[in-house]
Amino acid sequence: MKKLQKLFAFTIAVSVLHLIAVSSGLYAQSTADLVIRNAKVITIDGGNRFAEAIAIKGEFIIAVTSDSDIEHYIEKAKTRVIDAKGRLVVPGFNDAHCHFEGIDPDYIDLRYTTDPRTITEKVTEKVVMAEPGQLIRGGAWEHEMFYDKKWPTKELIDPVSPNNPVVLGRADGHSVLVNSYVIKKSGITKDTPDPFGGEIQKDAVTGEPTGIFREKAQSLLKYGAVEARKTPEQQRRRRIRQWQAAFDSAARLGVTTVQIPSDGFEIYQQFRDMGKLTLRLYIGQPLPSNEKQLRRYIELRKKYPLEDNWIRFGFLKGFIDGTLGSGTALFYEPFEDQPSKSGLSMMTYAELERRIAAADKMEFQIGIHAIGDKANHWVLNAFEKVRQLNGKRDSRHRIEHAQVLALDDIPRFAELAVIASMQPTHCITDKRFAEKRIGRQRCKGAYAWRRLLNADAKIAFGADYPVEPLDPLEGLYAAVTRKDRAGESGPGWFPDQCLTMEEAIKLYTLDSAYAEFMDDRKGIIKKGYLADMVIFRDDLTTIQPEKIMKALVDYTIVGGRVVYKRKGAD
Repeated sequence: MKKLQKLFAFTIAVSVLHLIAVSSGLYAQSTADLVIRNAKVITIDGGNRFAEAIAIKGEFIIAVTSDSDIEHYIEKAKTRVIDAKGRLVVPGFNDAHCHFEGIDPDYIDLRYTTDPRTITEKVTEKVVMAEPGQLIRGGAWEHEMFYDKKWPTKELIDPVSPNNPVVLGRADGHSVLVNSYVIKKSGITKDTPDPFGGEIQKDAVTGEPTGIFREKAQSLLKYGAVEARKTPEQQRRRRIRQWQAAFDSAARLGVTTVQIPSDGFEIYQQFRDMGKLTLRLYIGQPLPSNEKQLRRYIELRKKYPLEDNWIRFGFLKGFIDGTLGSGTALFYEPFEDQPSKSGLSMMTYAELERRIAAADKMEFQIGIHAIGDKANHWVLNAFEKVRQLNGKRDSRHRIEHAQVLALDDIPRFAELAVIASMQPTHCITDKRFAEKRIGRQRCKGAYAWRRLLNADAKIAFGADYPVEPLDPLEGLYAAVTRKDRAGESGPGWFPDQCLTMEEAIKLYTLDSAYAEFMDDRKGIIKKGYLADMVIFRDDLTTIQPEKIMKALVDYTIVGGRVVYKRKGAD
């Protein structure tokens, strides 16, 4: 404990000295370690929106200025100079909501699958290489993309996997397809009742489980899997490779921060200790049901404080409903395509309010997953009630997704200072079936970025990876076009909700930093701020919208260090 207290004190001391240096102008006479010149810099700094050059010393920006003035910071033998040659420079992307994880080479990626038979083929390939009893895992399928738009069933995979458990998650992570091997190991039959907040999909004729388990029904599954034969050292090396691949992928995409719910901090600390951490992390934990767990989180907050710039303990995350795609988002009115259903709640309103009140009282930030209009209304009500109970503070509570809102609830985000943590790619993925599921009228409050901004609400953008790709360019494309990834004619889906490119970048940088209490030192290109930035080959502000997703990152810089350089970039 004494060691942690000393580390905490040292971190604060360094931050204080840095602020003194900035305020006193001490950096103004410094020789830069890195200079970017001849650039088109979109700073996202309201007081200085555009610049040509940036000087960096250590982890921090020491000047944002013109090409002529940047000469004062360059010493030939000490300063690395990147000539941007007119290229675009923006702050590093801060993904406010993703499930960042190591990249498993054995995982079956079913994203963008249109023929269900592809699932059979890919499972067959993995089973041939696996030992009996070894778990076959994959996911990212989306039945609304299948040519028949039907939910897959265990019959797709049973014939090719009699001796292996197979678990294939839907793209949203709120439903899974499993084979009969898993169903039998789990002791589930046609007589097994649905758990609260979950659904076992059953055949309308036979009553037998189809293999689809929604929401909390997934907790009933027991895989009975055996581990592949690997020594502990082989397993350790494999894990390091998987996480290194994930960090490399983020750097290649210009992602410099991720905000994630996570079970542990150890792997990130391990990379930091090795000097290989190239990504800043704001790590959340589950919103607990008891005060004992909340008190344990207090110790975690001390170990990974907000004052740190790399690994920080973040918000407590809870769930109130499911997803639109799985038909489990919670609405007031029934679904248009399933009139007998209006979604699922993961807990009662009273329980939601009780948990939020307990965590807020201990001054934790809280983020609640809410998709449907009723779910979002409940969460806003709970946040309003705890303000009355515990008093106002700079809590920066969040609604994760805030996907379909009742129009009357939109002004409440600003009134209650609740952040809408949204993922723009969900709009262009879900728009294919949203009106079919909830009708056009309710869709007016879906992915309502412009309405929220006009109501002075704070929005933080993310990807919800691996539900959607991690690439921020897909999110930017979605935000400015609201069009299908393949492109389409016309103005886009509810085009009045489109954003400008600069607005979208701001929501992915400064406003995401606000959502993690770092807007005072990250998210804009400004003197004294952390030197996280991206240099693009293509100018996102002028290229045609259909070319946005094809733009290339030339450099990614985190804390003044080049962590990615595209081959061929100079």
